[in-house]
Amino acid sequence: MIRDRLPSTWSLSTNGRQRPSDRGADAVLSIRAPDGKEAILIVEAKRLLEVRDVATIREQLVNLTARQPGSVGVVVARYLSKATRQRLAEAGLSFADATGNVLVRVEAPSLFISDRGADNDPWRGPGRPRGTLKGEPAAKVVRALLDFRGPWKIRDLVRISKASTGSAYRVIEFLETEALATREGGLISVPDWSSLLRRWSEDYQFLHTNTITRWIAPRGLAAFLEQVRNSDIDGYALTGSVGAAVWESYAPARSAMVYVSAAERAAKEWGLRPTESGANVLIAKPAYPVVLERTVTALDGLQVAAPTQVAVDLMTGPGRAPSEAEELLEWMERNEQSWR
Repeated sequence: MIRDRLPSTWSLSTNGRQRPSDRGADAVLSIRAPDGKEAILIVEAKRLLEVRDVATIREQLVNLTARQPGSVGVVVARYLSKATRQRLAEAGLSFADATGNVLVRVEAPSLFISDRGADNDPWRGPGRPRGTLKGEPAAKVVRALLDFRGPWKIRDLVRISKASTGSAYRVIEFLETEALATREGGLISVPDWSSLLRRWSEDYQFLHTNTITRWIAPRGLAAFLEQVRNSDIDGYALTGSVGAAVWESYAPARSAMVYVSAAERAAKEWGLRPTESGANVLIAKPAYPVVLERTVTALDGLQVAAPTQVAVDLMTGPGRAPSEAEELLEWMERNEQSWR
């Protein structure tokens, strides 16, 4: 994989004779530049590698590369997930897998190779899929872990999340492989809630997970929100820019995002008109009831989704929504005691 991606005037070979400093390495490769300068790649090979294993493998490669100053640590595996590749890159390690995911960074001679392979393991057989936080059970468990402080006993997590025991165990096992949750002494902890929220946003996306209809509020958003306040529609929750303004206002909202099950009835009650373009109101029929859990009353009597739900919706929302998500996350970091 690495050789095929080198410039034509560069070469790659294996070190034929192992030196004492090579002991412990699974392979030692030599990259040679056109001017004869050479870089040594110290390889650690794994059949499987999870995010939680990155710290250990980094320590191994630091010890190996320290014996040969200027050498580069490289992890190779059958398949490396997106999260694992990201963590390896953050740890300063190069990598390659058999699907074509490659990252090689060498300072001298200067070389940078990056290529994209598969985002799913092509060798994983049938059965329960791994590597995902898609679906209602994951949404239930993740929202509970985000909304409340740990540590958790599994029975308490099941009770609060309203997920089945089996689903809760499976989600926690996946989060452990991603280094997003830990278990010690029977207690489950989330070391970094914002990382968990970001990882969930990769699989839970407002526009793709829910059934979205697009509408125009002809008199503008302020009049629309007043209609919502005065209507008989319940079981709704504002999210997106309007929802974020409860905690951290980024800029005047240009559009509204709202969860409600009876979209047509709500739209009629709120004076909205259907449209294919230029919508300033997005109504989402929730894929899972959990998105309406733990709403707050704010903005003079409006129902607003929990800040964790608003944040994840903004992360993959339209327009400037991702920037607004970052502003809200910064507020949440500063004010964790007030919302968690």
